[in-house]
Parts: sequence; C-alpha cells; structure tokens
Amino acid sequence: MQQFRKKHTKNMQKALKVVNLDKSTKKTTTVADAIALVKQAAFVRFDSTIEIAVRLGIDPKQSSQAVRGVVLLPSGTGKSVKVAVVCKDKDVAIAAGADVAGGLELIDEIADGNINFDLCIATPDMMGSLGRVAKILGPKGLMPNPRLGTVAVDIAKAVLNAKAGQIEFRSDKGGALNAGVGKLSFSNDNLLANILALVDALLKAKPAGTRGEFLRSVFLSSTMTPSVMIDIADLVSQVKTY
Repeated sequence: MQQFRKKHTKNMQKALKVVNLDKSTKKTTTVADAIALVKQAAFVRFDSTIEIAVRLGIDPKQSSQAVRGVVLLPSGTGKSVKVAVVCKDKDVAIAAGADVAGGLELIDEIADGNINFDLCIATPDMMGSLGRVAKILGPKGLMPNPRLGTVAVDIAKAVLNAKAGQIEFRSDKGGALNAGVGKLSFSNDNLLANILALVDALLKAKPAGTRGEFLRSVFLSSTMTPSVMIDIADLVSQVKTY
C-alpha cells in the first residue's frame, strides 16, 4: 500500500524556515527570541492569539497535584470579556463595568438557559441561591469559585480585574497547561510581560508533592504557526527579576 507523506503548505514551509525547527536536537531559545520568531513566522491575516503550552512535572492522576489559579496579565488579553454578576446590588456591578447583573431574576434566566456571558462573578451571600444552577454553569466552567476570585465581596474590584485581563489557568488530564498570553498585534515587551506574569503564577501554584523539575518544557506558538521551544533556565531567571 502506497504511503503518502504529509506536505506542508507554502506558508507553513516558510514559517518552519523562520523558526528553524529541529526536533532532533530539541533546539531551544530565549523567551524574547521565541516571541520574535513566532511573530515573524505568522502568516495569517487576522490578529491571532499567542499561546503558551507548558508540560508540568506533576502526576495528573493525583488530585492534590492539579495546578489551577488565576493571574492578571499586565498587558491584558486583547479580548473583550462579557461579565455577569450575581448580587443584590446590581447598580454597583453595572457601575464597575459588568455587562449583566442581577439577583434571583438573573439566576432564573440562567436556569432557563439564557447564558449570554463569558465569566460569572457572585457575592458570597448569593452562592446558596446560585447552587441550583451549578449543574448548568459548572460544565461550562462558569460557576463562581473563591479560589479563582469569582466569589468576591468587592464586586467592583473583581469586575475590573476580569475586564483588565485576568485569566484562569488549569492543568489538564495529561499534566499539561495551555493559555493565551496576548495577540499578534501586541508589542514584544507586552507579550513578554504577560508570559512572565503567567509563569510566575504557575511557579507559585506548584503543588507541595511534586518531585523533580516542575517546568518540563515550554512552547510558544500562534495560530497556524509552528511552536518554538523556550529555554526554561532563561525563562525562570527572567521571572525571578520580574
């Protein structure tokens, strides 16, 4: 049976030459050079997302070693986030910039399947009532959680953080983590600031039971571009001075 070799498009061939991809030697580069290479290799005609992929030295089968948290990206995400707030004083939430706000009436709308938001924030006193729609919000990753800053007394601060570029990070079943760190149109310095903030938060979220290297490998890529492997020693040294 004839075997067919997968052929790259002309644009992808050019992108591979730019990043000088060499899997056999596992070539790494500094985080600053990785940003420059990914931006240079991008050939799409839209403002694509720059993504970081991290392989973590954790045992994903152990729930105690799951890595999860939030971080405020200093340069923002480049995305518009629609925020809903479940609280008794919706005027405060709207004044802070919330797109949707309300109390029991908003919970009724969610129960009816009307979910027109990307992030849900709630005050502690509304969590009991919000519990009846947990099976709706939970699978969508929208259920407010104190660990993620989405259950808050200071609604104004929570909304402002969400709008300013706060993102959630979470390890998957394979012990890896993926997150967007900005847009192709961002300056190199802004992307670097976001990457360092995320990695700093990751290091601080390191589970106590992990052994060996926590950051096993780190790759940077953009939509439809090959990934570039970042030198971990360089990355960590910059985080320490961040």
